[in-house]
Amino acid sequence: MAEPQKKNLKEKAAEEGRLMLLITAYLAAFFVAFLTYRRLVSREFGVTSFHYGFALIEALVIAKVILIGKALGLGKKDTGRALAVKVLRLSVIYAILVGIFSVIEHTIEGLIHHKTFAESLQELVSQGKWEILGKTLVIFVAFIPFFALWELESFLGEKKLVQLFFHKGAAKGVS
Repeated sequence: MAEPQKKNLKEKAAEEGRLMLLITAYLAAFFVAFLTYRRLVSREFGVTSFHYGFALIEALVIAKVILIGKALGLGKKDTGRALAVKVLRLSVIYAILVGIFSVIEHTIEGLIHHKTFAESLQELVSQGKWEILGKTLVIFVAFIPFFALWELESFLGEKKLVQLFFHKGAAKGVS
C-alpha cells in the first residue's frame, strides 16, 4: 500500500472515530437525561446503574447506525430547500432507520431466547410496538438539534463549528 493511501486511511479512521465519539456523547447525554427524567417523574426507584450503562451502549449502537446511514448516503440528496427542512428530513430518515434497527434488535433478542421468528414478531406487535414508536419519536426529537449542528458544520466547513464553540476568541471573527 502506498504511503499517501495509508495516511488517507488513517485520517478516515481518525475522523470516523471522532464522529463516533461525538455522536455517542450527544446521544448518551440525551438518553441519561431522559432516563433520569423518567425515573423522577414516575418514581421508578428500580432504575440502577445497569440502566444507565444500557443507555450508554444504546447511544453507541445508534451512533454506529448514524455512521452506517451516512456511509450509505442516506439523506444526502440536496432538495434545494431551507436548512430547517433538510434538518427535519434527516431527523425523520434517521429516526425511521433507528426504528427499523429496534425491530431487528427485538427480533434477534427473541431468537436468542429460543423463540421462532414468528413468535418474536408477534411479541413485538403485542407488547413492544408502543415502546418502539415512543423511542422513535424521542429519537426524532433528539435528532433535530443534532442534525442542525451537523448541517451547520457542513455549511461552515470542517471543524469550524468546534472552533466556534470551544476555542477562546473564535467567535469574534464571525459577524
